[in-house]
Order: sequence, then C-alpha cells, then structure tokens
Amino acid sequence: MSTLDSKIPEGPIADKWTKYKDHINLVNPANKRNIDVIVVGTGLAGGSAAATLAELGYNVKAFAYQDSPRRAHSIAAQGGINAAKNYMGDGDSNYRLFYDTVKGGDYRAREANVYRLAEVSGNIIDQCVAQGVPFARDYGGLLDNRSFGGVLVSRTFYAKGQTGQQLLLGCYAAMNRQIARGKIDMYNRHEMLDVVIVDGKARGIIARNLVTGEIERHSAHAVVIASGGYGNVYFLSTNAMGSNATAAWKIHKKGAYFANPCFTQIHPTCIPRSGDYQSKLTLMSESLRNDGRIWVPKKMEDAVAIREKRKKPTEIPEEDRDYYLERRYPAFGNLVPRDVASRAAKERCDAGYGVNETGEAVYLDFSSAIERYGKEQCKIHGVEPTKEEVTKRGEKIVEAKYGNLFQMYEKIVAENPYKTPMMIYPATHYTMGGIWVDYNLMTTIPGCYAIGEANFSDHGANRLGASALMQGLADGYFVLPYTIGDYLAADIRTGKIPTDTPEFDEAERIVKERLAYFINNKGTHSVDYFHKKLGKVMWDKVGMARNAEGLKEAIKEIREIREDFWKNVKVPGELTGMNVELEKAGRVADFLELGELFAKDALERNESCGGHFREEYQTPDGEALRDDVPDVEDLLDDEVVNGGSGVRATLGRFVASTGHQPREEHHGQGEAIYISAHSWI
Repeated sequence: MSTLDSKIPEGPIADKWTKYKDHINLVNPANKRNIDVIVVGTGLAGGSAAATLAELGYNVKAFAYQDSPRRAHSIAAQGGINAAKNYMGDGDSNYRLFYDTVKGGDYRAREANVYRLAEVSGNIIDQCVAQGVPFARDYGGLLDNRSFGGVLVSRTFYAKGQTGQQLLLGCYAAMNRQIARGKIDMYNRHEMLDVVIVDGKARGIIARNLVTGEIERHSAHAVVIASGGYGNVYFLSTNAMGSNATAAWKIHKKGAYFANPCFTQIHPTCIPRSGDYQSKLTLMSESLRNDGRIWVPKKMEDAVAIREKRKKPTEIPEEDRDYYLERRYPAFGNLVPRDVASRAAKERCDAGYGVNETGEAVYLDFSSAIERYGKEQCKIHGVEPTKEEVTKRGEKIVEAKYGNLFQMYEKIVAENPYKTPMMIYPATHYTMGGIWVDYNLMTTIPGCYAIGEANFSDHGANRLGASALMQGLADGYFVLPYTIGDYLAADIRTGKIPTDTPEFDEAERIVKERLAYFINNKGTHSVDYFHKKLGKVMWDKVGMARNAEGLKEAIKEIREIREDFWKNVKVPGELTGMNVELEKAGRVADFLELGELFAKDALERNESCGGHFREEYQTPDGEALRDDVPDVEDLLDDEVVNGGSGVRATLGRFVASTGHQPREEHHGQGEAIYISAHSWI
C-alpha cells in the first residue's frame, strides 16, 4: 500500500485556509535573509511567486528560457481572470465560484484547494489594480465583468483581449522592483535540465545557459517549479512553440508523482488548421462566445457547397442554420463548458457538416450581436435605426470589446469577421493534469513545489475559462508565500547549500552525457520529424475522443517513435553556444516519455469525464459517463488518505514507464510513477 498525505486541514471547508494560516510555522524576517529559493518559470505563477517571496525577504533565483519574463506564455492569455467580487450583483460568491470550478472539473478537483482558490480570488484583483493593471471599466468607471463558459454569473475581469499580457506586465513590474533591490537574481535564457536531491530534499538544479551552452549548478533551500503545462506533446497546440514539460518531467523522474496526465483541455475556439506544415495554432478567446453564436448548416448540401466555395455562409438563411449548442444545451447555450463545446464541434464535423476545406471548422457568428448592440445604441442616441446605422454602431461596440481579436483573425485568415462569420475548431490548449502536490503545493519530493499549470490540484478534469490566470496568481501571490515558510522554518540554521557535492556532480554528469549523445548521434531525421509523428498519434488516438483499441495502438506507436528517435535523431551544431535544435531534442525526448504515460492513464481510466472522453463510456445521448465509484476489481491495492479528514480515496493503478538515459552506446531503464485518481486526494 502506498500512502500520500495531502495535508488538508480538518474542519469546515470555508474555514480550512484561515485556520491553517493561523497555525503553520513562520520564518522570522531576519532569518529569511539566509534562505535561498529557486523559481523555475516566470509566467504569472512563477513571476508572482518570485516577486512575493523576494518582497518577504527570501533570496530568489528565477529562471526563464525566454530572453525576458515578459515573454512567458502567460502573455498569450486573452479573455480574462475570474474572481468572486459580485460586482454585477448577480448572486456570485466564494461558494458559487468554488462550486462552478468543481462542477466544471467534472468533480475531479481537490475541493479544499479549490475553495481556497475562490477565497483568495478577490485579493488578486485588488493586488493587480494596485499594480496598475488596466482592467476594463464600465461607463461609470467601475470595474467591468463578463461571462465565460460553464457559469451563470458574470465574474470575469478583463483587459480587452489582452488580459494575460497586462497581468504579466504588472507581475513583471513587481519582479523588477525586487531585481533592482538585489533580492531576485534573474537568469534569462536558462533552462533547467535536472533537479538535485540531497539527503532526500530538493536542494538545487542543473541549468544550461542557452546563449553560451554552459552547464551551471545552482543551489537553494527549496525549488519551485512554475513551468506551465505539457500541451505541446500534441505538437500543434495554442501554446508557444518553446513551451515544454522538461522541468516538470525531470522532477517526476526524481520521485515527484504525476497526477492525471490524460486530463488535457481541447479549447473549442481556435483558428482551424490550414495545412500539414503548420507549426502552431492560434487561440480565439472564449470571451467571444459571449456574443458569438456557433452554428453549422442544417443541410448537408449547404455544408458541401461552402467547402467547395460555391456558397458563402452569409447566403445560408437563418432557418437553415443549426445553432447546435443552443439546441442541445438551452440553459447555457453557447457558453457551455469547453469540453462540451469541443466535443459538440467535433461531432458535427465528423458527421460531415464542417465548413472549411478540411471539413474541420464551425462558424462563430457575430451578426446577431452587432444587430442587438446597434439597435441599443440607436435607441440611446435617438438615431433612426436604419440597417446601415445599426450595423455601423453595432460593429463599433463589438470592436471596443474584441477589436484586437478580430484584427488578429483577419490577419491570419484574410477574412473580415465583422462581415463574414469566423471559422473555429477545437485545439489543444491547457493541461489540467500535472505534478501531484499537497495542500502546501509541495510535491512528493520534500522542498520541491509545483505551482500554476504545472500542478494538478485545482481544475479536475476540465478547467473553466478565465481560471488559469486566477490559479497562477493565487498560487504565486497568496498561497505559496504562506505555505513554503512552514517547510523553510526548519532550515534557518542550515546555511548556504554547497554545490561541490557528489549529488551535484552526478546530476551534472547525467545532463552532460545526454546533451553529448544528441550532438554525437549521427541520425537522419530532424527533431521536428519525430515531434510531428508523436503529435499525430496523440491527436488521432489520444485526442478529443479515445477508445481502448486506439489507446493501445498509441502506446505501441509512441514506443516505436521513441526507439527510432534515440537511434536516428540528428542534432546539428555544437554543445557550446546557442543551439535551438539541441534545446528541442531534450524537450521532445521528454514528450516521448510523457506521451506514453498520458496514453496509459487514458487507457486505465475506465470512464469519461471532462477533457477525457472514452467512447466506450457515454450516455445514450453521447454525454460523458463518469465512474464515481469504480469497481474494486478494476483497481490495485493502492490507497491514499485524504489528508486529515479520515476519508479514504482509492487511486487507480501506479504504472511504471520506461525512461531513456543515454549511457555511452545504450539506453538505461528508469521508473516513473504516476497517479490516476478517481477521487479527490
């Protein structure tokens, strides 16, 4: 039997966080000056954590593979950030935000963590406003809110379609203040390649300077992983091309458990794929579903005519349009949760009603919103509501709300979305699975923490829109700075962690051997060749809809791709200096292991829930069929204690996966353990 202690406090869920903070260990301000903390990743989670820890007095070393923290992928978030402020007076509350998040995650999130997230959400908005983040405001100057999918209230704060960028700039300003004070040592263009464990505790990392190629040792009393998710295992995703899972995977290989790897979100509103040579996909914010209506032609002949460019979507009369989300889910309409919207789009396209040349697109139409807003503006200003006047004024309102998104769409697709409906299709966007953490956000390696998208705890099987920014900033600003002190209080007399130890020697040796292997291997195919092959297997067989047969094939094919990769990958260039192909080789090697683990988890999880949809487990109406009480015979003997509450939650099987570490001319075997959780842990 394996036991995990999630350290969830006792008592009513609404009181857990407050009482917990009252009793955890603290570090004296004078002692914080003697403690070092490494933060890997400087997006919203890592950046806010680095800034706050430094403000508290800790010595922080922050690492980013980009040339500046401002280029972290958090900058790409568009739609907004949730908070239970109830500024709209529509009945929102901490409990409702908690409930919506747990329900949206198909009841697979850890409830105590989610309630804490809801509880601190309001503080995030206050913090960001104080930093000068330019949130949208209403006519009277008060902060404005809009709705997102899966909820019945308006709680999303936003800055046009650039919310992530504006939040990151606020976070970056807070970091810069601490960099100027000397409390943060910023290591731009550095990539973590391994974690160093000394006496069972995380005590540092091995990093590569991506400009010089130098391998560096960095020590600390604790290591925080804030490196984001692993969506690029699919090759094509809305993630930045450099986004990777290496930091998280390295701590996993050293003993940090990985939870729910198959819980990956397919975002329903992305610009469709245009061809086989595309390198990434572009997100269109979910906020567009506030005013856009999703439809496909009702008649097959109309869909075929549109694909063959014999008809335009504007020529399809209203009665011949199938607003399928409004038809199927009248309570939520176009604002259903992301997993539901994505599967519904796939179902319509698979049935032959797709509207672009590939047959993989549906329409997102703003004509109704433009007409509605235009008539309202004509009424307000006492103008005769002619068709031209209504359209002109309506388009101005839509432009004020979504202008940058419409501009981006037009530049990519070369169509005017004010006049012609947008084409959208689902794409890999976010990963709910990640490193297992306890209530303190600590992994199963003492002293090693995982925050933001890198951990698994808050979103269950499906994340609600506008909740990623909320979790990242909650973890960084308001959770980790409290909980890390409980661990570091025991280190006030430890002193500086030396780097001239056998543990650092061994970690550096392994890193250098692996890099040398890539350079010296005389293969015939590029890194991207293997990444694309992996991505196709993942999308075709471990994508929006999965089945046992396909998953077994995927596991076999991924192993074959991985074997071929280690034999035949070609990495040009040198070990020294900048070598982008060498960077990619290490990341794709990790994806090839993670991809197999992903598929194994999907195979072992005999249910459909959230972003994990097994075709064998669905209702007669095609909806997800959860397994809330799995059969005993389906499980092994592994159990965990749901920290402090005494509730025992059964876990799925622990699976060993093969890891490849180059040793001269052969590859060794390494175990990696993951958790497939059926219940909250």
